[in-house]
Amino acid sequence: MKGFNPSFGPETASTYDNEPRGDEADTVRFLAAFGKSALEFAIGTGRIALPLVDAGVEVDGIELSPDMVARMREKPGGQDVDVTMGDMSTVGTGRTYPLVYLVYNTITNLLTQDDQVRCFENAARHLAPDGVFVVECGLPSWVARPRHQFIDVEAVEVDHVRLDVNRFDPVTQILDENHVRISADGIRFGPIKTRQAYPSEFDLMARIAGLRLRERHGGWNGEPFVADSKRHVSVYERR
Repeated sequence: MKGFNPSFGPETASTYDNEPRGDEADTVRFLAAFGKSALEFAIGTGRIALPLVDAGVEVDGIELSPDMVARMREKPGGQDVDVTMGDMSTVGTGRTYPLVYLVYNTITNLLTQDDQVRCFENAARHLAPDGVFVVECGLPSWVARPRHQFIDVEAVEVDHVRLDVNRFDPVTQILDENHVRISADGIRFGPIKTRQAYPSEFDLMARIAGLRLRERHGGWNGEPFVADSKRHVSVYERR
């Protein structure tokens, strides 16, 4: 994708919370069961971290984008969260936790297998002896698509339409994706580049990092992970 800028800048930060997924409460309830302190990789605007704090969990974060953190600081309680700025695959906080978590497909923002492995290794370094690393990620949807290019219709409204335009490279496993909004006000683009992987590849990354799969679900409410699952919630522990 020519001209792609992977940073989550001011515009993204200002609109990031406009369309919540609706499963935030379920996410917080699942994560809160693992202990009273946690580290979130890619903490962003605090979409999960702040309600998790409200649930009684002390949350630290690692984040690459100062604009996303600035947006979190504007929210109630956002000033109280300790955030280490930097790359979640390498940066450390100097602490260990019963829970490290990485949600909302964010592991795919690391665009090489090596970087994704380093992320697992960094999570392992931050785990208490009995701690867990929780990863939530969607399942690749490009397999049955012709020529590895496809368009999904996200919304059809009276005043606008939203299209999800995709091109997948099976060699690099890179998905170039652009969320396109067309309205009377003009056309707005939301590009993103991700590296797609199946859960089995993440399991191998975990083994490299000295972790193993404890449990896997198809959602935050303990749904079974089956062939029709659209995502996985994977819980890793030390081997």
